[in-house]
Amino acid sequence: MKHLQHFKIPLLQYRNKFGSLEEKKADLLTIREYYTGILIVNDSIELIAYADGLHIGQEDIRAYSEDLVEGVSLIRQKIGRKLLGLSTHNKEEILEANNLDLDYIGLGAYRASNTKSEAHVGGNALIEAASHSTHPVGMIGGVTLEDDFEEPIRYKVIGSGLYREL
Repeated sequence: MKHLQHFKIPLLQYRNKFGSLEEKKADLLTIREYYTGILIVNDSIELIAYADGLHIGQEDIRAYSEDLVEGVSLIRQKIGRKLLGLSTHNKEEILEANNLDLDYIGLGAYRASNTKSEAHVGGNALIEAASHSTHPVGMIGGVTLEDDFEEPIRYKVIGSGLYREL
């Protein structure tokens, strides 16, 4: 974990699709020992007490309600004013997200990556789609440290791009 100190990381999202709630809780507590920035938990609303916010996907929000405004309202009842982010993949989902009480959106996948083999890759078309967002946009999916985005992209979300073969 000490390698986190080498990067300026204002926001860190913890994503573990397969661990138990206890494993995820232990991981979040360990991260907190080394990281003092904003910590977002992916999907696991049950762990919101250990994080500064929640990030959900399109399927996850619809598990609360097919009416997305109602779904976000139900989520907000559980997380309060902690940060809430939503994954988006195209202009249509961005336009839907504009009507929601969100703090940011993730937009992607920008390019193929090892961690999201099922992702639809949007490439540069996503940059145009991002111009329709009323929320801050983070580019996700296959983004590397070397990628440089201009407005309206405010954040680049880097996952597997942090690890390189030696």
